[in-house]
Formats: sequence, C-alpha cells, structure tokens
Amino acid sequence: MTQVEGVITRVYREEWGRVVAGLARRFGDLDIAEEAAAEAFAIAVARWPVEGVPANPGAWMATTAKRKAIDRIRRENNRDHKQRQAQMSINNSSPDPVGAIVDDRLRLLFICSHPALAMESRVALTLRMVGGLTVTEIARAFLVQEATMRQRITRAKAKIKAANITYRVPSAEDLPARVSGVLAVIFLIFNEGYLATGHHTHPVRRNLTAEAIRLTRLIRVLLPDDHEATGLLALMLLTEARALARVTASGELVTLDQQDRGAWDTALIAEGHRLVSERLAAVVTPGRYQILAAVNAIHTSATDFRDTDWLQVVTLYDRLALLDPSPIIVLNRAIAVAELDGPEVALATIDRLEDTLAGYHAYHATRADLLRRMGRNQQSCAAYDTAIELAGNTAETAYPTRRRDQLPK
Repeated sequence: MTQVEGVITRVYREEWGRVVAGLARRFGDLDIAEEAAAEAFAIAVARWPVEGVPANPGAWMATTAKRKAIDRIRRENNRDHKQRQAQMSINNSSPDPVGAIVDDRLRLLFICSHPALAMESRVALTLRMVGGLTVTEIARAFLVQEATMRQRITRAKAKIKAANITYRVPSAEDLPARVSGVLAVIFLIFNEGYLATGHHTHPVRRNLTAEAIRLTRLIRVLLPDDHEATGLLALMLLTEARALARVTASGELVTLDQQDRGAWDTALIAEGHRLVSERLAAVVTPGRYQILAAVNAIHTSATDFRDTDWLQVVTLYDRLALLDPSPIIVLNRAIAVAELDGPEVALATIDRLEDTLAGYHAYHATRADLLRRMGRNQQSCAAYDTAIELAGNTAETAYPTRRRDQLPK
C-alpha cells in the first residue's frame, strides 16, 4: 500500500460516516448522501496519487461530496424543493444550529438515532452513517450474514423515506428518547475497537475505543441522571484498562487468565470501580451496561485469576439474562460456570447454543477449550479448526492455532 493509499484508507475510516450523516441531514436523503460520498472518495482515489493529498483531506472530502450531492439534486427536476435546500446549504455564512449538543459527532449520533425506527435498524444505520463501520463489520457485530444486514439498512432507509422522517437537530427534550440507541451504537463502536473484526487488521483499534469513551463522557454531562450512560462508561473504562495486556508483541490475543495484571491501567480501574459503586448504590434495578460493568469490576478487583469471585459473576449473568437473554450472554455465563462448577457443566449449556452461534468463532474457541480441559482432544482439535476458520483477524487465529497445536497427538 502506497502512502497516498494509506491516507485515503484512513480518511475513509474516519470521515465516511461524518460526511454521509452531514449530507443526509442537509438534504434529507440517505441514498443521495451515500452516492455523493462514494463519488468523492472515487475522485480522491483518481486524483490524489497524481495531484497530491490536500492539506485537509477530511474537509476536501466533505466539500467534494456536498458539491456532488448538489449536482445530483439539480439534475432531478422533480425535486425542486431539495434543490432549494441545496442552494441554501451553499451559504456557509449560516452555520447549522447545534441545539443542545456542541460536539459534532455526538450531535450526528443523536440526529440519526431516530425513535421512529426499530432499535436494531436505528443502531445499524447509525453505525454505517456516523460510526464509519462497514456493512461487514456491522453484520459481525449483530452475528448475522452481510446480506441480511444490507437488507436491514436498506429497509431502514425506505422507512425514513416513506414516513418522511426529517433529520433535525435534537433539542434537550429529545435526548432521553434517543439515548438508548446512541449508547448501543457507541458500545458497538467500542467493541469493534476492542477486537477488530476485519481480516488483516490490527486486533485492537485504540482510536475507536478512545472515541467511544470520549462520547460517553459527553453524554454523562448532558444526561447526568442516566444510569446506563454511567454504566457504559464504567464498562468501557474497566475493559480499556486491560488493553496493553490483551495482545502479545507478536500479535496474539492473551486470555484473561494469562494476562499480566501488573500491566493493567490502575487509574482507569479506579475510576471504573468508583462509577460502578456510585451507580449500583443508587439504582434498584440496574440495566444491561451497569451489570456488565459490575462483572468487569469483579474481574479487575481480583489480584489473580484464581481469586475471582465466580459465584458473584454467575449471579450477575443470571440477572443480566433476565434483561437480555441473548446467546452471547448465555455463552459468557457458561464460561464463568466452567470456573465455578467445572467444564462438563458449562459444555452442556454451550452445546445448546450450536444452532444460533454456529458462525461465531468465539463459540467454537470456547467449546474447544472446555473439551481440552476434559481430555477430549480429538473433538477439541476439530472445534479449534472451526474457530480458526471463522476468526476475523490474525490475532484471533493465533490463539486457537497455538492451543490446537499443543494438544497431544
């Protein structure tokens, strides 16, 4: 990859969502926004290697995409009202209102997280438009096929058109109805940074985890009484605290039991623990993010993996399953059960998830580890093979490969 190609790739990752969301908000049409952004990036690919990279690539991309959108609208004679909107948008002397939210990206998240859309569609669409994640990455986050996710996003766009949903700057009164969708988007952005799903990418994308934490801190300022915003911030801080210990110098993921706890960030852990204690003491019925934060507080409180309070972890997962009985929650609970009651008990639970998690590499890697602990080496090897085949990047591949190769022949 040349230096210019590297810049274009970086700008695409960082600016695509912002550009598309800005155009959609200006012109009220997602299709035009995405097509104009795609044209702008195509022009960059053709011109920048010849003419050089502009001083401000992101601004160049936004300006070029806006011009392409205006050109497209002008060509459509049956859309005169949008042409007038486009002409008005050229006047840079009238900045967009910012409403209750000063931060540009956070404002776009709230604009796109419209409560008229179903939550899954809202989150998927916002991840695509503002989060900058690809359809493939979003599909992996939802554990569905790429074609299924593409259809879901297309249907969300169609509903926006059919219902004439407008993209407007939300007022302070709008925020509580939209915050759950925004938190869900931020959490998935963080997860993509915590463990990137793309092939041949670095397993940890610290720019995404840092941005997710930054945005959640801003939400706490806007909505200080929102318990789930506090819970999500605590969860991300306690997870990010382990970042340096999670990947070896050679790029292999390190499981929790093997991590050097001395490399964990004690300042982030202290802040996360404080937020968990503060919120759990004030809330009778904690939400999903608060419970997950409490689980991570237990992990980061233990000085050694063997000192972990697994009974409390399982109890928290039992409580979480009442709110979110998803297969991922069941899988994570089974991992804790394996430490509390043994791998045989956990495996019985995990095997019941085969139909729903057959395409999820972590399911097969977990199952392989349990089978290895039980001495069922041949079955363990087969499960490791499946995990390797489904892994998203080289770091995910390295761990099950090493474990498989260590099995007795």
